[in-house]
Amino acid sequence: MHSEFEMSMMGELNFFLGLQIKQLKEGTFINQAKYIKDLLKRFNMEEAKVMKTPMSSSIKLDMDEKGKSIDSTMYRGMIGSLLYLTASRPDIMYSVCLCARFQSSPKESHLSAVKRILRYLKGTMNIGLWYPKGDNFELIGFWMPTLRL
Repeated sequence: MHSEFEMSMMGELNFFLGLQIKQLKEGTFINQAKYIKDLLKRFNMEEAKVMKTPMSSSIKLDMDEKGKSIDSTMYRGMIGSLLYLTASRPDIMYSVCLCARFQSSPKESHLSAVKRILRYLKGTMNIGLWYPKGDNFELIGFWMPTLRL
């Protein structure tokens, strides 16, 4: 590539588009801890209590037509920020996408669900994706049959 394009080596890749990248002998770890910290600060949730799960299994989100309306611009900003996080956090994908359904007319109940996701992220900000080196890469998923939303 050096013969075709002008290139320069600027050192090891540590940050790329909001992703923190840690390259080790055994593989590569990707997470977004700094982005989560910035989100918590942006939405005044730095002092919020930590949650163990991104969404409660006892609450069922719906249109909540009788609920109190909230600022849709702020809600959409929160959803957009959380959707960006799903690049390294597939564990929040379902919860974020469920909340994203209500962007046209968000209510306080929807905002509470989004804030719970942020509180979950506060306690799990060092979770990320691990890509081991070698050719024996195996993708493993999990399913929680008791989680009914």
